[in-house]
Amino acid sequence: MKTSFFLKNLNSFFAFLIVLLSFLSFKANDKTIVVSKDGKGDFSTIQQAINAAENGSSVRTRIVVKEGIYKEKITIPETKGAILLEGENPEKTIITYDDFASKKNPEGKEFGTTGSSTVFIYSNDFTAKNISFENSSGKVGQAVAVLTTGDRIAFENCRFLGNQDTLYLKGVQDSSDKTKPSRNYFKNCYIEGTTDYIFGAGTAVFEDCIIYSKESASYITAASTPQENEFGFVFINSKITGNAKENSVYLGRPWRPFAKTVYLNCEMNSTIQPEGWHNWNKPDAEQTTFYAEFNSKGSGSDRSKRVSWSHQLTKTEAKKYTREQVLKGKDNWNPLLNFKQTS
Repeated sequence: MKTSFFLKNLNSFFAFLIVLLSFLSFKANDKTIVVSKDGKGDFSTIQQAINAAENGSSVRTRIVVKEGIYKEKITIPETKGAILLEGENPEKTIITYDDFASKKNPEGKEFGTTGSSTVFIYSNDFTAKNISFENSSGKVGQAVAVLTTGDRIAFENCRFLGNQDTLYLKGVQDSSDKTKPSRNYFKNCYIEGTTDYIFGAGTAVFEDCIIYSKESASYITAASTPQENEFGFVFINSKITGNAKENSVYLGRPWRPFAKTVYLNCEMNSTIQPEGWHNWNKPDAEQTTFYAEFNSKGSGSDRSKRVSWSHQLTKTEAKKYTREQVLKGKDNWNPLLNFKQTS
């Protein structure tokens, strides 16, 4: 019996050793690419670095972006492996472009909302840190800064700059398969805009973020959560602020009938409409949406005038809306691991 126990433990030790050696090998093989406008890096454009990242690789590619304004329209294809896009400073490392929905493309057709994006993230396991993403076209209608359809996407200390439709968490918006996950996490980020500036079918958690409604703003979110999804947009410990007129901005309206948006422990300033939520002139959506708050604070948080079809969560109900619960999925994804250095 003792010999059998010893052999069993010895086998477990060797199994652990193999896993450890594999992990160390993984770290040693990580690839770093440097992008610099002055020609001192591996590439002078971010798209060149994206193109150089291996398709389907199990090794994450770290792309270090030196300070500068990069006027590029960037696509991260679905085929790419994990990528970490890391700037030096979000106020000095800026990706920008100026397409908008009604602008004509080289073929003479309008870009449309989707085509207007500055950055398209179709791949899984994409992470960005310390970078600004901008659509600089101004007040010209829909003009997206970042569009995501991939899964396990995370941003830390990033800025999203624009007006209408700044951040498009598209997810399965145009897909027949509504079960494909598209989870997004935003930590300590700044997101600004005017109308529906956070929108789409993706699932997202915004933690410790600043949500800034610019002058003439009207609606913060326009979720199009699929009926099959338990969670849509969840804001945790964030500041809902801006310089829009007092009582002029709604927390959300439903782009699609099963929109889900929840604010927990958020500070809201006076820009927020007392009613809180709008039905987008779709009375039936009042029966199918899920709009809720928990422990809202500040001058825009008065619950007494909120629309009757929104919800004020209890402490027990609010426990469901943690980062871990919303984003874990079937693979128990922990988005904080995306920010860890692996090289």
